[in-house]
Parts: sequence; structure tokens; C-alpha cells
Amino acid sequence: MEKYLFALLGLVIGAVAGIIVGIVIRKKSAERQISSAEKEAKRIVDEGKKEADNLKKDALLEAKEKIIKDKNDCEREIKERRSEVSRLERRAIQREEVLEKKIENYERKEETLNRKIKDQSEKLDEIEKLKLRHIEKLEAVASLTREEAKAELITMIENDARHDAAQKLIEIENELKDEADRKAKGIISLAIQRLAQEHVSEATVSVVSLPNDDMKGRIIGREGRNIRVIEQVTGVDLIIDDTPETITVSCFDPVRREIARIALEKLISDGRIHPSKIEETIEKSRREVEAAIKQAGEKTVFDLGIRGMNTELVRLLGRLRYRTSYGQNVLDHSIEVAYISAIMAEELGVDATTAKRAGLLHDIGKAMTQEVEGSHVQIGVDIARKYKENKEIIHAIEAHHNDVEPKTIIAVIVQAADAISAARPGARREDIESYIKRLQKLEEIANSFEGVEKSYAVQAGREIRVMVKPEEVNDEQMAVIVRDMVKKIEGTLEYPGQIKVNLIRESRATDYAK
Repeated sequence: MEKYLFALLGLVIGAVAGIIVGIVIRKKSAERQISSAEKEAKRIVDEGKKEADNLKKDALLEAKEKIIKDKNDCEREIKERRSEVSRLERRAIQREEVLEKKIENYERKEETLNRKIKDQSEKLDEIEKLKLRHIEKLEAVASLTREEAKAELITMIENDARHDAAQKLIEIENELKDEADRKAKGIISLAIQRLAQEHVSEATVSVVSLPNDDMKGRIIGREGRNIRVIEQVTGVDLIIDDTPETITVSCFDPVRREIARIALEKLISDGRIHPSKIEETIEKSRREVEAAIKQAGEKTVFDLGIRGMNTELVRLLGRLRYRTSYGQNVLDHSIEVAYISAIMAEELGVDATTAKRAGLLHDIGKAMTQEVEGSHVQIGVDIARKYKENKEIIHAIEAHHNDVEPKTIIAVIVQAADAISAARPGARREDIESYIKRLQKLEEIANSFEGVEKSYAVQAGREIRVMVKPEEVNDEQMAVIVRDMVKKIEGTLEYPGQIKVNLIRESRATDYAK
């Protein structure tokens, strides 16, 4: 047992001794490594110091070079600025010298001017005194006061100015008239030449032919019952007189008159004339006339190439077929105005389609004048607005009789085309009473002007010849008088076409040889 303990103890001691030896060996190795590391560190530090010294030297050299360069740049810039300042100082000195010279010149001129002003003031005082003495002498010689002479001088100047103004007015008006007449004649003559419309004057009566006089009795009927039914249902008057084989249908409404005429022709052709048959025939005739109205409107729109028009507006156009104005068929007149408006618009370079449409619709209000109160212009405007027509077309309708001032070229074209169509020879007629009144009013307007001796309306009222008193009206004043007379006629009278105002000034000297 002790043997084993000694062996174990030997092993432990050996192990401890081995550990101690290992520790000693490691310590010596570590010391050697530390010594080597210190040497290496010292070497690195030495190399770093050398490199730092080198970098420091390089940095110092670069800094010195930069400082030297910046210094040179600053010195150069300072030199340039000093040179610029010197130049500016020289310029300022030169300007100051120039200003001083100018101030000296101005002071000398001011002194001279003050002396001249003083001299002129003294001279003006002398002139004023001389003027007063001369005025006193002139008043004594002319027997006129200063105010009277001044008034006479103003009158003379005013007369001279009026004379010059009248001459200038005549020259300007002649130039404008020549130019305007030339252009207007070209456009209007072209429009008229390209369009020739037939004019048919319609009356308020229609004549129905009878196969024999016995038919008159059948139309009258027993105790006049047939004729009463016809007149009551159609609203016309039947005139049955001694004229052989003829019955006259009279009514102010062309549509009702046309319905009655067609119904009578149908009844005469059928031979069966009694109240129930009359009513049936009149109803058929009314439908035929309505269809004819619609067809007339559609044909008009188709022939003119107008698109997008409301169907009710087309029907109203057809109704114009049975309306007349001063004996002129309104539908024919509207078609003619549409064509003339389109031609004139093309010549003037404006929208011909709009002008044609406005010309066709300008009298559309006449289709409703017997059903609606108001002028045909206002009725036409309301109808055009109701059916969504263009504002330019509505304005042309409103302005074609100068109810409002025309503001567009289309309105002026329609106005001119309307006057051209109405002024064609034989296109319109008016009753003798209104015709005579218009001529009398025309002469009254001419005679109302001062200096007019007498006047005569000639050429069916399309010209007024005015004789003026030569001792009261001179040639220059005639231009003013004729212009004022034209304006008064335009603002007072209503007339188709145009009226020529012709002033005549004639001086005569009469003596007798014995």
C-alpha cells in the first residue's frame, strides 16, 4: 500500500515539476516576444516620425507656394482696382469741369435772358399803350365800340369757317359718294342681274267660274242656307251679282279665301251642294291647303339649300305663300331677299349661308300678324327665339326696318336686300290715299327748311326736287341743307327703296330790249 502511495506521490511531484518547468519556459518565450515586439514598435514609431516629418515639410512647402500665389493675385487685383479707381477719378474730374463750364454758360444765358425779358416787358408796355391809342382812334373813325368790332370780327371769322367747312364737306362727301356708289352699284347690280323674280300682285278677292248661271241658285240654296253655311264655316264673303257665270270670293285672309275657292270648285264639280256636303268639302279643302302650305315651306327650304330648320318654322314659311305686302307675295319676296343677301354676302366675303337664312326669315312674323298682336318685326323675333335661331339671324330680323340699330354686316345686308326687293318696279303697290299722304308729307318736310322756295315730289315719290332762294342760300349752304333734309326724311317717313333729294339753286337776270 505504501508502495502505491509513494508512486502516486512521485507522479504528482513530477507533474508539478513539469508544470513549473513549462511555466518558466513560457515566461522566457513571452519575454523574448515582448522584447521583439518592443523593438518592432520602436522601429515603426521611428519610421512614422520620419514620414510625418516628410509630410510636414511637403505641407509647409505647399502652403508657402499657395500663400505666395494668393499674395501675387491680391497684389495684381489691388493694382487693377487702383488703376480703375484712378480712371474713374479722372472721368469724375473731367465731368466736374464740364459741369462747371455749363453752369457758367447757363448763368450767363440766364443773365442775358433776364435782360431780354426786361426789355420785352418794357416794349410790351409801350405796344399796349400804342394799341390802346390806336383802338381809341379806330373807334373814333369807325364809330364802333371795341365790343361791336369784336363781335363783327367773330361773325366774319365764323362765316369764313362755315364757308371753308362747307367746301371741305362737299369735297369729302363727293369722294365718299363716288367710292361708295361705285362699290355699291357693282355689288347690287351683280345681285340683281343674277336673280330675276316674277312679281304677282294679289288682291283680296278670288273669282270662281261657273259652268252656267243656274249653279248660282244651287250655291245660294233654299232661302240662302247653302251660302250661309259656306260663309260661316270659311269666314269669307260670297259676292253673287249679275256677272255671268262668275262668283267672287272676298276675304282679307288669303288662306281662308283659298280654302273657300277650292271648296267651291269641288262642290261645283261634284254637283251635290247641301250643308253637310259643304262642311265635309270645306274640311277636305282646309287639309289640302294645310298640306300645300307645308309643301311650299319644304320646297322653299330645299330650293335654297337651308338645313336644320325647325319643322314648325318651315310651316310658317309656307303660310307666307298666302300673305301679301303692298300687293307683293311675302314668300316670293322672302326668297328673293334670301338670294340677294347670299349674293351680296359672297361679294363682301361674309358667311353667305347665314345671310341667306336671315334673308329668308326676315319677314317670318307676317305669317302670324293676324293671330298675334304686335308688329311683324317683334313677332318674327319672338318666333326666331322660340325655335332657337342664331343670335345673328334674330338681330337681322329685328334690325331690317331699323327698329334697332344694325350692328352686324349680315343685318345691313338683309336690310339692303329687303329694300332692293321692295323697290323693284312693279313689285309693290300701295293704296292711293296713303300714297298721296306720303307725297304730301315729303313736300312738307322739304318746305319746312329755311330758304326753300318750293318743292315737288316726282317719280312716284322717289325724288323730291327742291328750289331754294338764291339770295338766302349760297352754294356751300346747299350741302348742309340737303344733308339735314335727308336725315329728317329718313327719321320721319316710311317708304320703300330710296328717295333722291335734289336741291336746285338758280339765279336769273331779266330785262327787256325796247
